[in-house]
Amino acid sequence: MTSIERAYELAREAYAVYGVDTDEAMKLLDNIAVSFHCWQFDDVLGFEDKGRSLSGGIQTTGNYPGRARNFDELTADFAKALSYIPGMNKVNVHAMYLSDGDADRNAIEPSNFDSWIDWANEQGVGLDFNPSFFSHENAASGYTMASADSGVRDFWIEHGKRCRKIAEYMGKKTGKTCVNNIWIPDGDKEVPIDTTSPRERFADALDKMCSHKYSHMIDALESKLFGIGSEAYVVGSHEFVMGYVLTRQNLLLCMDEGHFHPTETVSAKLSSVLIFAKKGVLLHVSRPIRWDSDHVVSYDDETRALMRELVRVGKLDKTYIATDYFDASINRVMAMAIGGRNTKKALLEALLQPVGRLRNLERDGDSSARLAITEELKAMPLSAVWDYYCHKNGVMCGMQWIRDAKAYEKTLDRG
Repeated sequence: MTSIERAYELAREAYAVYGVDTDEAMKLLDNIAVSFHCWQFDDVLGFEDKGRSLSGGIQTTGNYPGRARNFDELTADFAKALSYIPGMNKVNVHAMYLSDGDADRNAIEPSNFDSWIDWANEQGVGLDFNPSFFSHENAASGYTMASADSGVRDFWIEHGKRCRKIAEYMGKKTGKTCVNNIWIPDGDKEVPIDTTSPRERFADALDKMCSHKYSHMIDALESKLFGIGSEAYVVGSHEFVMGYVLTRQNLLLCMDEGHFHPTETVSAKLSSVLIFAKKGVLLHVSRPIRWDSDHVVSYDDETRALMRELVRVGKLDKTYIATDYFDASINRVMAMAIGGRNTKKALLEALLQPVGRLRNLERDGDSSARLAITEELKAMPLSAVWDYYCHKNGVMCGMQWIRDAKAYEKTLDRG
């Protein structure tokens, strides 16, 4: 028996005292897919090769060596990062990362992503998708789907329609439902006089874009509080997006941890939203610092609280989980692995709660025992269960994966 296995046996006994079956918790985690984003590996530049610069309030900082420059380099990095993340994984692709051929945003086809599909099937992962409503000359005004220019608006509606078709194609080819997440950066640096018309145009554009029904994909709509260049007004605010999703009922509500006021937390919103969002929610796990700066996911209080609440509300079957961050100041493969491992670790901790027992105590009015047990759980040997979960999935633990990632970095020759 290895030291990891011995430590796990002790941890299993410790959790059993609280009525928690660690083996069952790991089985549940095996069936929860987390989607990881492709744009961490190349600083959100994409493969369009048209010399476009980032726009839409998106900004990367840092110049750490080793940025992926093409599909082969990015997927090699992605495969390496996924090898450090145990459990069921998916890969999230933006439309600007077309891998086959060249086409403008309003002309992309499913075949432009065949290499992604082949690679995903080889890796045994599913694919998710995102339209790219930024870093394009037709987004230069700061408005896309909500633009007052009907030509610009029609361009982006067509882009969105084609992205939904691509997502359906990905879902069919991988055999796993593809989540197509819609986010637009539209907004203004100052408060417009007319704040209503852009939102009316956006709602109408969404109706047109999402009119066709598909069976292998599902749409999500994402809100935002503000961004660079849209500090005063964002068309797709939380209120707009939630109103649209709840009145249409055929989309997921996407909640990004960095897209709310610093005093708000997604964990506090989850139970309220899930009562009314019949299709479910998409969670974007990130780490905002001061604003939506999309830092590498940490095993911090909010990440842990978000996963605890998700398990407590009992809506895992209606929740999709994806990461969303990018950091060009550190090793990009390690950034993905760190964020992915922290997301999965927080999920595992959440699944190791004796939720039924705590609910019974709450029902019986025993608030003191409820508090005492939740506090005792904070010092439980989670790390031993996590190491064993990695071990049984053939994934390196502790310093081992870090040494391996640093060795991989030394093999890269990317100028």
